Amino acid sequence: MSFIAEQHRNQLNAWGRQAETLYLKENKAALQAWLETLKRQEKTYVSIASFEALHIAGDTLDKNIVGAYHFGRSVEWKIHLYFDENPIMEVPFTQTNASLVIRLPDYMRPGSYWITTKFLLQVITPMALLLLLSIMLYRHIITPLQQLEKATSEFSRGNFSVRVGKYLGRRKDELADLAKTFDTMVARIGELIGNQRQLIADLSHELRTPLTRLDIAVANFEYLDASDHLARIERESKHIRKLVEDSLTLAWLDNEKLILQQESVDLVDLLDVLVDDARFEFPEHQLELITPNNAIVHNSNHRALAPAIENVIRNALRYTPSRGLVQILLTLNDGYYVLEITDQGPGIPEQYLEKIFEPFFRLDKARIANGDSFGLGLALAKRHLASVRATIQAKNKPDNGLKVIIMIPFE
Repeated sequence: MSFIAEQHRNQLNAWGRQAETLYLKENKAALQAWLETLKRQEKTYVSIASFEALHIAGDTLDKNIVGAYHFGRSVEWKIHLYFDENPIMEVPFTQTNASLVIRLPDYMRPGSYWITTKFLLQVITPMALLLLLSIMLYRHIITPLQQLEKATSEFSRGNFSVRVGKYLGRRKDELADLAKTFDTMVARIGELIGNQRQLIADLSHELRTPLTRLDIAVANFEYLDASDHLARIERESKHIRKLVEDSLTLAWLDNEKLILQQESVDLVDLLDVLVDDARFEFPEHQLELITPNNAIVHNSNHRALAPAIENVIRNALRYTPSRGLVQILLTLNDGYYVLEITDQGPGIPEQYLEKIFEPFFRLDKARIANGDSFGLGLALAKRHLASVRATIQAKNKPDNGLKVIIMIPFE
C-alpha cells in the first residue's frame, strides 16, 4: 500500500471544492456539463452522490456511534498497489451531505515501479534464494565428497595416514558415517600393510642366518664329517620351514577373521597333553603342573587354545637354563581361569614387556637363546587367544624369570 502523491491529493480536493460550488448554486445543467468535461478529460468514472440515514425505531441515530458512510476511499488513505482496478475515491463536500465520487485516474495511482517491484518479489527474489540455497546445499554435499576423493587419491599413492573425518567437523549425517567408515578402513588396511611389510622385513632378516649356515654346510659337505653336516642341514631346514609356516599363519590371522566352532574345552586335559609333549621334547628341564580336578571352558575352541598355550610353554622352556624349572599354575578367579606360566630365565626389561608379543621382537642382551629374536611364538599365541576372547600379559619375577599370564573366560 502507498499514499497518493500530494499534488494529486490536492487536485482531487480541488475538484471536490469546484463540484461543491456548482452543487450549491443549484445549477444542475452546469454541474452536469462540468462532470462530462472532467470525465472526458480524465477518462474515468465521475459522479456526485449523497445519502441520508432514515431512522425507523429505537434511539435516535448518533453519528459517533453509527459512524460515517462512504462511497469510496478518502484521498488521505493508502492505496493497494496490487489491485487490478483503480479504486473509487470520495471527496466529501464540507457544507452539505454529498460527495464527489471519482475513479482514481491512472496517472494518479501510486507505485510507478510496482510492476518491477512485483517481478522482483515474485520472480527474482525467490530465484535468488533458491540459487543461494542450492549453492549452500551443493557445498554441504560436495565438499566432503571432494575431501573423500582427495583422501582416496592420497591413499592410492601409499599415504596410509590420510583421514577424512577431521575435515567434517561436527556433522552427523550419512556423509559423516561414510567418512568414519573410510577412516576405519584406511586405518585397518594401513595397519595390515604395515604389519605385512614389517613381517617380510623381519622374516628376511630371520631367514638370512639359517640360510647362511645352510650354505656353509652344503659347501663344506665333502670336506667334513657327513653325519654332522646332515644333522646341521636338517636342523636349519626345520628352522627355516617353521619360520615360513609361522609367518604364513600370522599373516593369515592378521588378514582373515578366524571363524571357530564353539565347543567346551577342559583346560586340565589340554594342559596334561601339552605338558607331556613338552617333557618329551625338553627332557633336561623340570615342568611342574598345578591344576584343579577340572576346568571346563564353554564357547571356546581347543584349536585356538592349544597352539597358543603350547607356544608360551615352549618359549618358557627355551629361555630356562638346563635343569631349570618351569611352573604351570591354573586357578579360578572372578569369571576367568588364570593360567600362569613361569620360567627361570633372565627376564625382560620393564619397558619391553608389552613388545614381546610382537613378531620377531629382539632384545640386545636381555635374553640369550639359539636365535636372535623371540620369533613368532608369542605373537601367534596372542592372535589365537584373541579369537576366543582370552588375554595375555607378561610380568617379571623379583628373583629373575618371566611370568606369562593368560586369562580365559568361562564362556
